[in-house]
Order: sequence, then C-alpha cells, then structure tokens
Amino acid sequence: MTIGTPTAANATKILLLGSGELGKEVALEAMRLGCRVIACDNYADAPAMQVAHESHIINMFDRRDLVRMVKLVRPHFIVPEVEAIATDMLLLLEQEGSYVVPNARATALTMNRESIRRLVAEELHIKTTPYRFADMWEDFLVAVDQIKLPCVIKPIMSSSGRGQSIVRSGEEMEEAWHHSQTESRTGAGRVIVESFIKFDYEVTLLTVRHKGGTTILEPVGHRQENGDYQESWQPHPMAPEIWEKAKDIALEVTEAIGGWGIFGVELFVLGSDVFFNEVSPRPHDTGMVTMISQNMSEFELHVRAFLGLPVGKVRQYGPSASSAICMIDTTKEISYVNVDEALSQDDTKLRIFGKPEVKGHRRMGVALALGGSIEEAREKAAWVRNTLKLRKG
Repeated sequence: MTIGTPTAANATKILLLGSGELGKEVALEAMRLGCRVIACDNYADAPAMQVAHESHIINMFDRRDLVRMVKLVRPHFIVPEVEAIATDMLLLLEQEGSYVVPNARATALTMNRESIRRLVAEELHIKTTPYRFADMWEDFLVAVDQIKLPCVIKPIMSSSGRGQSIVRSGEEMEEAWHHSQTESRTGAGRVIVESFIKFDYEVTLLTVRHKGGTTILEPVGHRQENGDYQESWQPHPMAPEIWEKAKDIALEVTEAIGGWGIFGVELFVLGSDVFFNEVSPRPHDTGMVTMISQNMSEFELHVRAFLGLPVGKVRQYGPSASSAICMIDTTKEISYVNVDEALSQDDTKLRIFGKPEVKGHRRMGVALALGGSIEEAREKAAWVRNTLKLRKG
C-alpha cells in the first residue's frame, strides 16, 4: 500500500458520503495516515466537513449528484457514512471500477431492512424475531394480526429510531402507522412488523474484516430509547456459550456481506438464544466507547481495514462507557458550559461534535469514561454528560 501527499496530484483520496460525528472520526483517522479526505453531506458545516481537506454539499439520494461528485473527485475509496444514499448508483459506480467501502452490495443490503432480514433469516437461516412486511394500511393490519401484539413497527429504510414505534394495544396502531409513514428516510412506504421480545440484553459485536482475516472486538452493551443510542459500555459480560454463539453469527453475517471494514452487528440475547437484529457496514454509534476503551478505536480499525493495512492486536483497557449528550431546542448558536468541570474526573474524555444547529432533538456530543467496573464507568460517563450544560446562544 502506497499513500501519496494529500495536497499533491498523487494524493490518496477518500470520498466520504455523510459527514456526521462518525464520519468526522473516520476523516481524522484517514488524515493521520496521510490520505486526502473530501467530505460530503446535504447541509453545510457538518462535523466531518470542519476537518476535511475539502467539502461539498450534495443530495446523496440524487444519482446525478453522486456521479458528478465521483467524476470531480476521482476517489480511490468511496466511504459511505450514512444509509441515506442512492445505493443503486453505488452499485453501478462499483461496476465501473470505483471502490466502495466495504462494497456497494453491503450498502444496498443494509440500508433496506427487508433485504438484510431476508438474507439473514431466509438464506443464512440465522434466528431473528418473527416478522412480516406491509405496504399499505390494510396490509399493516394483517401483519400485526399475524405477528400479534406487542410488536415493533419500523420503516424498511430509516436509522437512529426514525419512524419506529412499539405497539402494545390496538389503540396505538394508527399512530404507529402514521409515524412510520412520516419519519422514513424515503417518505411513506413499506414497513417491517416484528414481534416484540423482552430480551435480557442487546449487544453490538464490532466485527473487523481485514487483509489478515476477521477480528471481533469485545462485546459492546448499550441502552436505546425509541431505537436511538443513549449509552454504551464495553466489555459487556456474556456467558462463554452465548459469546461463542454471538461470534458465530457475526462471522457468518459479515462473511456473507463481504468487503473490508468494520461492521456493527446488533444482537438480542434471551436466555440461551441469540437473535440477529441489524448490521451496519460502517462504524457504529454504540462503538464510540472504543475512543477510550481500546488502543485503536473502531474508526482507526475501519480505516486500516479498507486501506488494506495490518490491524494487529487490539488491546482493551477494561470497563469503559460512553453516554450521548443531546439537546432539544431550535438554534444555530450553541454554547457548551462547564467544560472544565465536566473533565475534572480522571479517566474521562469529551467529544463535542460541533454540529452547526439544532432543530428539535439532536445528539451533540459524547462523554467517555474508564472505571473499575462497568457500573463505575457508566456512572462517570453520565456524570460528565450531566455536568456539561448546553445552552442557546
């Protein structure tokens, strides 16, 4: 692997599609290795744009915009950071010689809940929750009747809990349907109706496919609200036999998808059963804990893997936690108050994403901590989160 000079004609160029907080960390890791990063998103001053060599505002659902950008940049690597992309064009670009990370098929499969669920459940025969699909209100009623209440409703194309609801009674069905149709990434459309399982816990297995094979990191436990990550911790304790089952699922799913890079494989555990939930072919929000828990974060591992560089030994530093810092408001001027006090405890870190505005609810940073136990690490991360104050103006 040869890397050029980022400001010269021989630059090794990475086109980043999506420039949020995860993309920012990917950009920084790529730049540390001497790559030139071109950050794209559908709004100005996104976090990764603030650190990249250059940036562009494009509509990533617009096939023409994607083609124009690829022709302009001529990247060595196209790195999707979000699901909301014209994946059919990525497939065509890959056929024409572009390198999509981990591959264009992975992006298309995992963006669509129906595609990935059918691959995992119907082709690989891996255990998932019972499910049905529905396109219209009438189909939705039939699907709920088949799955039975309580159930979970999700648009087949969404992320971070957008459009997701738990339906526990018939009175909640109409509102859940409306929510799924107004909050989908692509507007009104098809949904998945899943059986609601009161699982013991859920974990993310960060799985790195690289030139030397596959590396599975210590399990990341996490807590979500309405499908959106609130906090995570590593390593989550798992019985040896459950850990082996979980690793087998992660290996089988990521091998079926292929390509080099990091995958976030989400799993539910109930008793001795392990259920596949979802997979992301990119760094995972729950994996932000690795910015303090390991010698190499998920972002560094992702970049090393898709560049074809050795990954080597991953060292885990012990009980660690992350806690999302959110704001509910409408403003383009945000002040972060008490930063000094928030960082006054040993073995804590803070990442402020630098997002340019808030409209409603938005994740604005993450608190990180090491502790003598998972409980202590979570408490310290929560303390950092609560001590930092976000204000308008």
